[in-house]
Amino acid sequence: MIIQRLVELEIARRNTLYAKSLGGYEIGKEHYSLIVILHVAFLGSLILETLVRDHIQIKPVPIFLAIFFLAQILRIWVIASLGRMWNTRILIIPNSKPVTGGPYRYLKHPNYLVVILEMATLPLSFGALGTAIVFSGLNLALLRIRIKVEEEGLKQIPAFKVHLN
Repeated sequence: MIIQRLVELEIARRNTLYAKSLGGYEIGKEHYSLIVILHVAFLGSLILETLVRDHIQIKPVPIFLAIFFLAQILRIWVIASLGRMWNTRILIIPNSKPVTGGPYRYLKHPNYLVVILEMATLPLSFGALGTAIVFSGLNLALLRIRIKVEEEGLKQIPAFKVHLN
């Protein structure tokens, strides 16, 4: 998962340059660092709790690992559907059009669903109940802020006004 996150950050970096070349600008910088900290702390907590867990007999549940892998398939579908518009940051590109294909045909924020599933199921796959509970809660709190900021920003783009209502 660490390698996956690093690859995603490189994709996001390239897509940021592309978005800026189209006149794009970032919003939500205030909470982006909190998201980065949350994800780093999540991975650290998962590793630590898994190593320490030998003293507490919580059995891992394989179904959660299966759900985690299904979420990764959804993540790939999201990134492929958004193409160069996918990013870890919120970038507003004037005159862009909403993506309505792929998982966006069915869900408003499929990428956030992936993150919710990851933070719940990966720790449970290894019996790290504390990490699952704490980071799922923190993630949900941050996503409430992020989704609100993202939707307000997208309303600045004419094509999104109709799509978001």
